[in-house]
Amino acid sequence: MSSSTDKPVSARSSISEHTRVASLPQTPAPNNTIPSPLEAATHIYHANHLASESTLYLAAPDLTNSAGIINVDQSSEGTARNLEERAPERPAENTEERPKQPPPPKLNYFQQRRNELKTAPWWVKFRLIFNTYRKLCITVAVFNALAIYFASIGKFQYAATHPGAFIVGNLCVAVLVRNECFLRLLFLIINTLFAKWSPIWVRTGISSVLQHLGGIHSGCASSGLAWMIWRTVQIVRLSGWSGPALNAFGIITCTTLGITFFAGWPVVRNRAHNFFERWHRFLGWTSLVMTWVFSMIATQFNTMTLRWEFNPMAVPEAQEFWFVLVMTFCIVLPWTMTRRVPIEIEIPKKKTVAVIKFRRGMQQGLLGRISHHAVWEYHLFGLISVSPKADCHYMICGVQGDFTRSLVERRPTHIWTRELKLPHVSHTSKLYHKGLRVCTGTGIGSGLSTCMQSPNWFLIWIGSDFRNTFGDTIVDLMENNVGEERRIIWDSKARKARPNVVQLIKETYDSWGAEVVFITSNYQGNMEMMEGCKQLGLPCYGTLWDF
Repeated sequence: MSSSTDKPVSARSSISEHTRVASLPQTPAPNNTIPSPLEAATHIYHANHLASESTLYLAAPDLTNSAGIINVDQSSEGTARNLEERAPERPAENTEERPKQPPPPKLNYFQQRRNELKTAPWWVKFRLIFNTYRKLCITVAVFNALAIYFASIGKFQYAATHPGAFIVGNLCVAVLVRNECFLRLLFLIINTLFAKWSPIWVRTGISSVLQHLGGIHSGCASSGLAWMIWRTVQIVRLSGWSGPALNAFGIITCTTLGITFFAGWPVVRNRAHNFFERWHRFLGWTSLVMTWVFSMIATQFNTMTLRWEFNPMAVPEAQEFWFVLVMTFCIVLPWTMTRRVPIEIEIPKKKTVAVIKFRRGMQQGLLGRISHHAVWEYHLFGLISVSPKADCHYMICGVQGDFTRSLVERRPTHIWTRELKLPHVSHTSKLYHKGLRVCTGTGIGSGLSTCMQSPNWFLIWIGSDFRNTFGDTIVDLMENNVGEERRIIWDSKARKARPNVVQLIKETYDSWGAEVVFITSNYQGNMEMMEGCKQLGLPCYGTLWDF
């Protein structure tokens, strides 16, 4: 590790290198005697835990302390026996006072305090809360609310006479923006047309919209439900109960859509993920069937004359028929790509993650869905692959719930997955000349492929005891495919400190010449880094939570 102050020290270090301890103050021992090993150990301990300083001082490799001990390995236990073995024989006593050596360089981001920035101002927090997801959702919802209002007062005749088109049209768009095929095609077009040449504000705006397409999904789904309720109320109000079949299917469809909608709320997804998966999926399919029935019946019943007018040709002429057809196609198509595939599971020493190995390579920036059953709950994880032409790819699953725990305990040899993978914001990395990828813990699963497949991306990975936690496979992949000149690997256990992450991001962003920062971390770490980057004016995109 270099002691130069003109570039980050750890940017050139590998996790296999030893971390050096703080240099000792140059105070001679009392009576010019050699301190005992126990006294030396105590001296080192207090030097590394200075109460008045929050900065770790790293000594250059050639510096020695007053006991003549050279570069003690911080990863060792620091026992008296270890220190005694390292201490060479002291030469004859010299009464001359030694010149005081200069202190080691002070590295700003080697501070134990995680963030020195003041509490984020209200406008930063507001921007993070009122993000692109909520902007898209509110925009869609307000547009549809205005359309319903004007249709109710007779100022929007098209909506009043064709409410089915607005019902099924909104539901169709909600399904479309969650479809893997549509998203892969959309990302491909965007990456091809706007890569690198367009202004940075255009590219960051594109990344933001693509990351938050879930806002359109939520806005259109809630609007479709609102239109369905309005349509059912209008039918009952105009015809009373003259059309019991139409009224019954309208109420049933509203009920199934409503339960599907509320099962997708973040509070439900956070507290009862399995409930969300089952009810949102199976009631969603039920809602699709009910929508088909309601749409077909609605084309045969005249609410003005309150009579049934059976006309088979009216079905393909109705706009809602084609919307429902497209929606059905978007729902069914991904399930035709579901396969039960062979896997290999590696359980590292700590047994806190499961590393799953699949066949064939993958592009960077993709997520994979896996499940123990063909149609039961599916779980999303980031994919790690050296290149699209590789013979395998990996998935890191942190042990947090019953599903991931079963991977460690049962170690299945086969698992269900969708062969067509889902793109996420890292898939837009091709839009930028240079970028910075920040990951903590198992978040490396979403970001490592980007840095391995592109030499223009810099990796910061913060974790603890990497080989025992993530296994040799993942660590070797990182070391062999991400050069030392474009990675900072921070082992909090070995360094006995956490970095000032925001300062580390800022310095690396400037020195690397990055245009954007992608962050994958837990909720607390994500908010801390996002707030810090927003305060510093760095374009950044963090982890999505139930969007």
